[in-house]
Amino acid sequence: MVWNKEAECMNKEAKKELQLKRLQETVKLAYENVPFYTKKLDNAGVKPEDIKTLEDIEKIPFTTKDDLRAAYPFGLFAVPDDEIVEIHSSSGTTGKPTVSGYTKHDLDVWAEITARGLDMAGAKKNYIIQNAYGYGLFTGGFGIHHGGYKFGATVVPISAGNTARQLQIMKDFQCDILTCTPSYAMYLGESLEKAGISIDEINLKAGIFGAEMWTEEMRQKIEASLGIKALNIYGLTEIMGPGVAQECMEQDGIHISDDHFYPEIINPKTGETLGYDEKGELVLTTLTREGMPILRFRTKDITSLMSGDCACGRTTVRMRRITGRSDDMLKIRGVMVFPSQIEKALLTVEGISPNYLIIVTRPEILDEVEVKVEASRELFSDEMKEMEKVEKRIVDAIRGETGLRVDVTLCEPESLPRSEGKAVRVIDERNFD
Repeated sequence: MVWNKEAECMNKEAKKELQLKRLQETVKLAYENVPFYTKKLDNAGVKPEDIKTLEDIEKIPFTTKDDLRAAYPFGLFAVPDDEIVEIHSSSGTTGKPTVSGYTKHDLDVWAEITARGLDMAGAKKNYIIQNAYGYGLFTGGFGIHHGGYKFGATVVPISAGNTARQLQIMKDFQCDILTCTPSYAMYLGESLEKAGISIDEINLKAGIFGAEMWTEEMRQKIEASLGIKALNIYGLTEIMGPGVAQECMEQDGIHISDDHFYPEIINPKTGETLGYDEKGELVLTTLTREGMPILRFRTKDITSLMSGDCACGRTTVRMRRITGRSDDMLKIRGVMVFPSQIEKALLTVEGISPNYLIIVTRPEILDEVEVKVEASRELFSDEMKEMEKVEKRIVDAIRGETGLRVDVTLCEPESLPRSEGKAVRVIDERNFD
């Protein structure tokens, strides 16, 4: 059942010993080979030999995305250039991109953790993986591809986009596992029905979806439209890429590969370390990465680490679904709101599509929020009176979830933009200058 039993079912004491040994090696590597970390640790009065227990990690200053941008392009590499065999990068949509460099050893680790994820999804060596994550500088496509190769399954590197071709391949190749963003999985489910292809004509058994936040309600809709088990995968370019953590078939928390990445939860305002089952910001430290070791990276992702064991038998620590980000939380009329809260409310209302757009404006003094959401074909062809009832139900659902009164606009089916990569769900037009 478990693809790597020795690593994934390790007892807690052995895990702590391994984590400490690898943490000490990583801090030493970073301090001796990355000038950024030499200076950062010296300024904090910390030397590698000061890390004597896992708790001593709290002595190490945080690393932020701004630090990585300032080091652009190769300022955080810990090995000679000729040992870096692959480079990936974030999109850089909010500033300079962050660059991630990998040695051959790093690629082996990446392949190992994504192969574990395929096993969590029930993969077998004769399975066909339809990999609809984007290939290129984005880590998604290559992460799954490396893992599929390591696992021994057949990978179809179809990449994102060309939906008609995706459906044809899905049907003709009888693919077993689909990998892509959850918003694109939702769109493929819609397109399947629109193309007149029934679930009985395809062979999908599971989906591995990530790269953006999604709700439990969205999972249920994807599972119904594609006839699969939908599993959450988590990763980020700065740490490795997809595969840092993934759900198993129990769908009871996301297993972190904690023999390779050390997780912490902190209070995002104070930096204080929090305990199990306390919600805060996820902080990750690489434990085995050679090319670009990262110490205490503030992910900005809001979650909690789970106490207790998973029924699957794995002993790796689990985290709960990401519910928002400490830097994309919307403050509207003094109320803190995550877009995922609005999505959760929308998906409880019958008669609408899961495609929506949140537009925040400040025409004068007060913030205004408009939520555009597509009506189902049946509702859109119904009387205006019925649409008004549904709009009111949406307003009430959002108010119940967030405490906010918003304006709701029901749109024509398929009128809002679709995404083949990360979905754009929020447009904030307020000017805070």
